[in-house]
Amino acid sequence: MKNKKWAVAIGGACLIVVVCFCIFQTGIIQAWSGGEVAIDPARYYKVTYVVDGDTFKASVNGREITVRVLGINTPETVDPRKPVECYGPEASVEGKLLLAGRSVELKLNPDREHRDKYGRYLLYVYRDDGLFYNEHMIAEGFAREYTVGSAYSFQGEFRKAETAAKTAGKGLWGKCDQTKS
Repeated sequence: MKNKKWAVAIGGACLIVVVCFCIFQTGIIQAWSGGEVAIDPARYYKVTYVVDGDTFKASVNGREITVRVLGINTPETVDPRKPVECYGPEASVEGKLLLAGRSVELKLNPDREHRDKYGRYLLYVYRDDGLFYNEHMIAEGFAREYTVGSAYSFQGEFRKAETAAKTAGKGLWGKCDQTKS
């Protein structure tokens, strides 16, 4: 009888762990905490913190969200698992100069997921003066074109901008050993 009670208790505990894991994985907790943030593509939002050249935080409808700039990848500077990459500090400085304290339009790609596996919003970013940040970072050699999964709306334009930056030796294309990337 005593062993049966222990088996039931252990089974119940395992069930609770499985249920909690499933709730976490399906995003139910995120929905309880407010879920998705509605982003109006015609509205400007304040950049609150620039992490590096391809990631920043913005205040959207009273909530701070993390934005992963869609279609670009800047050399690493903040990932504790990786060394600082060539031209990473320059890309981070450029991101901070262009975005810190600015107002930006945030635009979702209509045919792709809106968030990455880390919960960051995947967005096109336009500064209040009209600068298309994503394209600028590639065209000036601060970032590479970056595709994960399916194509995105500006993929062709970004690849052309990358080719032009490579040809001109701009930024990372003129300063870094490309055989290591």
